Amino acid sequence: MRQSVRMELTPRAVFDLARSTVETAVSVPGRVLGLLEAAESVVRRADDLVTRTEGVLAETEALVARASAVTATAEVVTADVGELSRTSRELVDVYAPLAQRAQPLAARFVEELTPQEVEAAVRLVDQLPELARHMAEDVLPILATLDRVGPDIHQLLDVVNDMRQAILGIPGFAFMRRRGEEKEDRGET
Repeated sequence: MRQSVRMELTPRAVFDLARSTVETAVSVPGRVLGLLEAAESVVRRADDLVTRTEGVLAETEALVARASAVTATAEVVTADVGELSRTSRELVDVYAPLAQRAQPLAARFVEELTPQEVEAAVRLVDQLPELARHMAEDVLPILATLDRVGPDIHQLLDVVNDMRQAILGIPGFAFMRRRGEEKEDRGET
């Protein structure tokens, strides 16, 4: 059971209590005002924080967009590099044996090639168009007629042989020939 405690209040106690209550009541608006000012400061700081957070969020969104663009570009570059790597590997597989076989020849070629030979080769390459033109316009047409020259040369040889026999048949030709040979040997003309 509960016992109730009863206190008797004296007028002085009531007065002190009233005074304390009034002082408390008078101080409450000041404290409330202090609390309001503190709350207002917190709200201002929170507002600043929200503003800065929105800025950071905007920068983060821009950074994410740039990172996405960089990622997309990197994916394209990676695909290109992969294709280039495959193509390079195929070329190396095809040409590596050829290069290994050609290496001794190329080394010898480089070791033995002189600057004068390089200059001569360059001059020759410079003259190739003119050489090709002469071949096409001058030499090849002559070569095309060689099948007709053979019989002509045989006929000419037959005529020369006939003339030789005719000259040998001339009386005294052997004497004249020996005399000519003797003059040649002495240096007379």
